[in-house]
Amino acid sequence: MFTKVCGLRTEADVATAAEAGADAVGFVFAASPRRVDEPTARRLVAATPPSVLTVGVFKDMPTGEVAALARASGVGAVQLHGDYPRSAFDDLLGQGFRLVRATALTPATEVTTGAYGEDMLLLDSPVAGSGERWDLTALTGRPPTGHWLLAGGLTPDNVRAAVTEVAPWGLDVSSGVESSRGVKDHGRIRAFLAAARTT
Repeated sequence: MFTKVCGLRTEADVATAAEAGADAVGFVFAASPRRVDEPTARRLVAATPPSVLTVGVFKDMPTGEVAALARASGVGAVQLHGDYPRSAFDDLLGQGFRLVRATALTPATEVTTGAYGEDMLLLDSPVAGSGERWDLTALTGRPPTGHWLLAGGLTPDNVRAAVTEVAPWGLDVSSGVESSRGVKDHGRIRAFLAAARTT
């Protein structure tokens, strides 16, 4: 099970996630209590083991600015969150980043991974980063294909049930491993990743 811990802000956060077995760590450049600036992200990327994918998370930002920040910080992947069109992914193709398309599930959502040229698809709650669960039965009859990650309201306590229900390729967690909004709880990170490994 591929696992990504998102919204990390300190070297200790990164070390905890990596040591506990995360496959990827996310650094948020969008407006959020978890937001980091480019120098901080560059420092955190440098502190991340090479085996762990570093992901810059962007929302409501022009792709030229996204690419510049991603290059300056050194992240290995770019996550475009929200209603970015196919053309935004086209702008970033061939620039050396893996691409993640992150969106809420609606009747119009394309659930085939790679439909926009992305490497991974992330399905999140309608309010990203809120910790809100969403109705996973909406996936009944239209399961995503390829490398897709489930996000939104996941915690160490409910992740096993969520995996059993919808069988994602991977998982993304942020608020579910926090002690307060924007502050990661290292014990919860370890507990979440341990639970994910046993699904």
